[in-house]
Amino acid sequence: MSERRKELVRRYREAPRPAGVYRVRHMSSGRTLIGASPDAPAMLNRIRAQLRMRGHPSRTLQADWAADGEGAFTFEVLDLLPVEGPREEPSARDLQTLLQAWLEELDLNEEELY
Repeated sequence: MSERRKELVRRYREAPRPAGVYRVRHMSSGRTLIGASPDAPAMLNRIRAQLRMRGHPSRTLQADWAADGEGAFTFEVLDLLPVEGPREEPSARDLQTLLQAWLEELDLNEEELY
């Protein structure tokens, strides 16, 4: 491995993860999957992969995906926690607080959630 590549890998590993709240929304029904993760963009990639491989745990979400396709969904990071320091992990409490704030902001009822 070249020295440049080693340096890039080291920087990636030391970079803080973008912890925050994410949302997957079915545009025609308005149904939403919302959650918090220590790496929100990676979680969105994981959900997208699960849906493509027909393996997402939410049967309703998977059925909407099968019926309408990927183009019927939006995947977005709603908010990120501020980065405190290199590789400092966010607390589960901070993530949960941020998620609760977004749930209150969006004011979704049970029928609108996956």
